[in-house]
Amino acid sequence: MSSVARRMFELVEPIGMIPYSSQEPTDALFALGFTNYWDTYVAGRAAPLGLATADVVHALFYNFAPGEVARHIPKVWRTTTPEAATAARRSGCAKALRRILGDEVSSPAFGRAALLLAKAATSAPVEGRPMYAALRALPVPVEAEDRLFHAASLLREHRGDGHIVALMLEGVGGLEAHALLALDMNLPAEKFGRLHHLPARHIAAVLDGLRGRGLIGEDGWLSEAGRAVRRRVEALTDDLAARPYESLDADELDELETTLQPLATLLIAAQDLN
Repeated sequence: MSSVARRMFELVEPIGMIPYSSQEPTDALFALGFTNYWDTYVAGRAAPLGLATADVVHALFYNFAPGEVARHIPKVWRTTTPEAATAARRSGCAKALRRILGDEVSSPAFGRAALLLAKAATSAPVEGRPMYAALRALPVPVEAEDRLFHAASLLREHRGDGHIVALMLEGVGGLEAHALLALDMNLPAEKFGRLHHLPARHIAAVLDGLRGRGLIGEDGWLSEAGRAVRRRVEALTDDLAARPYESLDADELDELETTLQPLATLLIAAQDLN
C-alpha cells in the first residue's frame, strides 16, 4: 500500500496545497482583519486545535524556528476565532477550486471523487495523529468542492503527522528537514522558502549540525548518508500514510486516481502561474 500512498500523495497534495498556493484563502482570512500572510497561515492551519498555546502549536507544526509560532499565537485569536478562521479558509479554498477547475467542479465525477476521498480521509485511526485528529473532529462539508478540500487537508495532516515520526526516528529536526529537502532538490538551503528569512548564523548552525553528522559534505551538498536518510524518511512516511486508502477497494481507488489526475495537473499549472 505504500506505493498507493505515494501515488495518491502526488494527486492529493495539489489540493491540500491550495491554502498556500492560491490567493483566495489568504484574501478570505485578510477579510477577518489579518494584515500579513504568516498570521493567515498559522491561524488557518492551527484553527482546528482551538486555543492551543504557542508551545503546543510549535511542537505539532514541528518545522518552525524557535519563537516563530509565538509571534502569531495567541495574537491571531485577538483578531478572530478558530471557528471563523476555519470557515474563511474553507470558503477561500472552495473559491480557488472553482476558479482553477471551472466546470469540472459541477461534474458528477468530481462529486464522486470528493465522496471517495472523504471516505478514505475519515477512515484512519486518530491515535498518535494530533493534527489529523483535530481536523477530523470538524464536520465533513456537504458541497463537493468544500468536501474535496477538507478531505485533502485531512490526508495532508495525516501524512504530516507520520512524516514527523519518520523524521524523529532519524533524529532530524524540523529546520534540518527543510535543509535536507532543499539540498535534495539541488537548491542551496539558505535559498529555501522556509529558511531564507532566518538569520545567517541560524542557518549556518543547522547546516553545521548536519555536516557534523555526515549528512552533508564539505562541499555543502547532500552526502550519500544524507540521501539515504531522505530515502528512509520518505519510504516510512509513505508506509505510515497508507492506512486511509485501505478503506477503498481496487475499483474505487482506480476511479479516484482517474478523476484526480487531470485535476492535479490543472492545480499544479495554476501554482506555476502564481
